[in-house]
Amino acid sequence: MTEPLSIAIITGSPTRPSRTLGLAQLVEQRLTREGLRTRVIHVRDLPPAALLHADFNDPAIKEASEAVAQADGIVIASPVYKAAYTGVLKAFIDLLPQFALRGKVILPLLTGGTLAHVLALDYAVRPVLQSLDPRLVVGGLFVLDKGIELTAEGARIEPEVGARLEQVTQAFIDGLRART
Repeated sequence: MTEPLSIAIITGSPTRPSRTLGLAQLVEQRLTREGLRTRVIHVRDLPPAALLHADFNDPAIKEASEAVAQADGIVIASPVYKAAYTGVLKAFIDLLPQFALRGKVILPLLTGGTLAHVLALDYAVRPVLQSLDPRLVVGGLFVLDKGIELTAEGARIEPEVGARLEQVTQAFIDGLRART
């Protein structure tokens, strides 16, 4: 029997709770139902001094980087700030090796307050991910904040958002399976 595929889910929201985290949790639940192993890395929980001073030897940074290295696929979720992903996410990405995503399948997810932020997917997130040499970056998804409601049980999304989320998640799963 083969080992289940491993997914690292990287959340770049500096706040908790967050709609971005809620969206990432919905994807995590879907991937788990599919029999994939998931590991969530909340960048906001990494040591701030280690992130800002590029301390590659910090144990928490090493552990998070190793989780990325060991994963078959990566989900990257971030709110949009100033037309791009968050600075805390950028600080973590900057600590990854040049070819950290080589051979991996990537699913980018963004949340934001206005449709103008949808451009961040193709003009901010995709180029930095491509620079790390993934095998495939699936189309990704931008979701307006108002399409995600946080509840005591987790996140609830509008049906139209749910259909789009299912579509990109399935493309991610298909990309992973095509790899093996």
